[in-house]
Amino acid sequence: MSNSIEIPFSTTLLVRDTCLCLHVQRAARALARLFDDALRPAGLTNGQFSLMMSLNRPEPPPMGPVAALLAMDQTTLTAALKPLQRKGWVTVMENPKDRRGRLLSLTAEGKAVLITALPIWESTHAALDDGLAGGAVTRLRHDLQALSGVEAPKPAEGSRRPRQIGRATGA
Repeated sequence: MSNSIEIPFSTTLLVRDTCLCLHVQRAARALARLFDDALRPAGLTNGQFSLMMSLNRPEPPPMGPVAALLAMDQTTLTAALKPLQRKGWVTVMENPKDRRGRLLSLTAEGKAVLITALPIWESTHAALDDGLAGGAVTRLRHDLQALSGVEAPKPAEGSRRPRQIGRATGA
């Protein structure tokens, strides 16, 4: 006879049905697959797209703020940058203000890849937004930002969806 403690199956079902972590992980994996499939023709994964978009700034950012924005440590960010550097889409340079630090920037080729990928992201995202009932997508974003401890940015004046960059640039 075993002296092991058994967890009732009803507890397993309770966790399956109520665990926020499980539901967010499942949704994240499904969204990641959806965007990976959509962005594949541009030669990007969803993670690479997010990373490259985080570098699309007027001035090259240091690694720390980029890692914080993407909720990853600097070692993981360094590893994620390597394939983008090999493709010639991102450069990592010494920070002239702090030689120990590094600044990250998109190359012209990297910007061209983003111009190709952005309309794909926009159409995929629009389909997701349209699939959620009125106001649900805004509430979902707000709730996810609250869970991640990130303050929600103020939306651009009068915008509900991202501006159609791809069409405006003729891409």
